[in-house]
Amino acid sequence: MDSALVAGLMALAVILVFASMLVGQQLDPVQARLQQVAVRPRTLEELELQRPISERTLKPIIQGLAKLAGRFYPANAVRGIAANLKRAGMEGTSTEFFLGVKVFAALVGGLGGSALVNAITLDMTQTLLAIPIGLFVGFKAPDFYLGNKAGKRASEVLDALPDALDLLTISVEAGLGFDAAIVKMTEKMKGALAEEFKRAASEQRIGKSRQESLRGILERVEQKELQSFVSAIIQADQLGVSMSKVLRIQSEQLRMERRQRAEERAAKAPVFIMLPTIGCIFPALFIVILGPAALTAMSSCSQI
Repeated sequence: MDSALVAGLMALAVILVFASMLVGQQLDPVQARLQQVAVRPRTLEELELQRPISERTLKPIIQGLAKLAGRFYPANAVRGIAANLKRAGMEGTSTEFFLGVKVFAALVGGLGGSALVNAITLDMTQTLLAIPIGLFVGFKAPDFYLGNKAGKRASEVLDALPDALDLLTISVEAGLGFDAAIVKMTEKMKGALAEEFKRAASEQRIGKSRQESLRGILERVEQKELQSFVSAIIQADQLGVSMSKVLRIQSEQLRMERRQRAEERAAKAPVFIMLPTIGCIFPALFIVILGPAALTAMSSCSQI
């Protein structure tokens, strides 16, 4: 019994010694650092495989289509695409790449539309007619997306403009200069308008004049109210008019216009409510009210 106990204690001691050695090896910082240094550098193939599959497959195809489409696309249309990309806040996307996206979407629309029509109708004539329709829809879909995004961005700028002008007015009346007030406004607000004014302030720091930087905002945002505000600021800067008075007048005018837009939307609300009422609620009411009478009339006619 004693010998068995001694053997067990010796085995436990041996296990504890090995365990301490293993733990010591795992926690040894020198060994860990040496293992990090001895890591084999990854090859170019492994680095390439780590990229998303869309960048490895779709992007080269789109770039090839962009080079092909750039030879035939009109220069005026290319300039229009560049302007729309600026207004949508997608200046990082080149016009050539967007052209490639349009051609790729046209091909997908043509092939996908024809395949869908063929699967539904099994008619070769309709399948052939679906190809040009799908090409046209696919080619115009990126333009629709771009215009929709630019419109939403312009609406966001319009909604934030009165609050931004109030903040600018308060800052200027408190003693800050106009440029310092713009910096303060960009610190307090977020969104497309704050990003545009932040970019204008950065352009002034690298040497652009205030007028050039403000006119650059008008190239990237197509909004009538913003154009009138920038024009008023440029004229006040040129004529030496008090900037606080100009900002106060502009802020009051924009607040009044925002109130008028809200009243206009409220006036349109009954019309928009009427459409689902007529299309969804009235048919159900007609079925509930006239259904029993129609069933009674049909039973009476059948008995006759």
